[in-house]
Amino acid sequence: MNLSLISLEMSVVALGILVLLADLWLPAERKKMLGYAAAAVLGLLFLNSFTSHCSCALIGESAFGGMFVQDGLSVFFKRFFLLAAVLVLVLAVEFSDRIAAGVSEYYSLIVFALAGMLFAASANDFAMLFVSIELITITFYVLTSFTRGKVVALEAGVKYLILGALSSAFMIYGIALVWGTSGQFNFNELAIVAGDFASNRLFLFGVLFILVGLGFKIAAFPLQMWTPDVYQGAPTPTTAFLAVGSKAAGFVLLLRFLFSAIPEVTAQWGNLLIVISAVTILYGNLCAIPQRNLKRLLGYSSIAHAGYLLLGVAALTSAGQSAALYYLGGYLFTTVAAFVVIALVLRHLDSEDVSGLAGLHQRSPLLAATLTLAMVSLAGIPPLAGFFGKFLLLKAVIEQGANNPGYYCLAFTALVGVVISLYYYFGVIRAIYWSQTAPDLSPIRMSRPIQCAIGVCLAGMFWLGLFPGTVLTLADDAVKFLKL
Repeated sequence: MNLSLISLEMSVVALGILVLLADLWLPAERKKMLGYAAAAVLGLLFLNSFTSHCSCALIGESAFGGMFVQDGLSVFFKRFFLLAAVLVLVLAVEFSDRIAAGVSEYYSLIVFALAGMLFAASANDFAMLFVSIELITITFYVLTSFTRGKVVALEAGVKYLILGALSSAFMIYGIALVWGTSGQFNFNELAIVAGDFASNRLFLFGVLFILVGLGFKIAAFPLQMWTPDVYQGAPTPTTAFLAVGSKAAGFVLLLRFLFSAIPEVTAQWGNLLIVISAVTILYGNLCAIPQRNLKRLLGYSSIAHAGYLLLGVAALTSAGQSAALYYLGGYLFTTVAAFVVIALVLRHLDSEDVSGLAGLHQRSPLLAATLTLAMVSLAGIPPLAGFFGKFLLLKAVIEQGANNPGYYCLAFTALVGVVISLYYYFGVIRAIYWSQTAPDLSPIRMSRPIQCAIGVCLAGMFWLGLFPGTVLTLADDAVKFLKL
């Protein structure tokens, strides 16, 4: 057993416990600084991930009887999760004045959710998959309803709890069916025998039920119904972490399951993946059009982006998988930037209506530019990260059109979705710069850490869009550990 492979995960768990213990001795006025301390520690762990800790990523190593694997794919996502958690914790400190009590617990729950995501990145066994996804989900049950004085937060928490429990039930039943027919829990061992059960109905039902559980995590159709309500009701830092961290965790588990555990079955399910991707894109974009609540709008946008990510899965090629990983990188910076602006601008309002952005370009040119660039990137307009990510995904899908004409239809659907999204994304920009009424024109003050977070997000959007080579190389190396 190589315990050094889980040193990062254990460090994060220890950090979460230390934050809870520190809360016992710190005076109330200094407790919110624990968020900065936790973010600093995670930042150091992120930098350390580029050194000796991940040297095994080039060859791949495992622990706990193959349940836990450390390879290029897990390292890519662990860096993603660490960076996302750092940005979310900085945002959480800015949000702390709206948490009536338990701000230290809020920080620690974010850290514990991160621990679940790190374990998910290395899950190579159904037991590890289920435990990691439940650790993520249970912490988000609490994080979603943390501002319990608000009815909308409690409602969001209850909805997420009920639907999350339902998806977990589907997943555990699916795992039972797959294990009952194949006798395998480990993904590598299952891959050897999965082809023999490609026509076994019980096995295929099990696979389908597992996909239901993972589809809930990434908010893919038809498991997306929780997303707008939970995004709207949850505290903004929770929504940001749900949008990037939880979605990416579900996506890495989906990649592991489809391409490491059952590659032969996945190859036969290309048409199903095409349909799910296309419907998810259309549903998310069409439902976002009438939305006035910003967080709800971004909730439907998140559904559409799950559909775009599924383009890379449906392509069934390493190019598609690599494009999806690159797209996630751009989505991280873009989405966090949007939620940071929403948290700062609408902090003193009772709602997150688009009208609250009126006059933002006068109140804070930096925040106005940040939200504008975030919307432009989400829409897929050059030269930002969102454009190149969509380009790579469409390219991977169109290249498969010669093998299956359905891919051409999928690419066309994705382009239609991009055109539709221009309407509601630019509606946000219009509210910033051209709104007729601006009841509040007072300047918006920002702390130095939140300014740094905004700077990181802006730099990330431009860097990935203008100089994609480094991240693409990392993504290419990561997907080499997946089977096709």
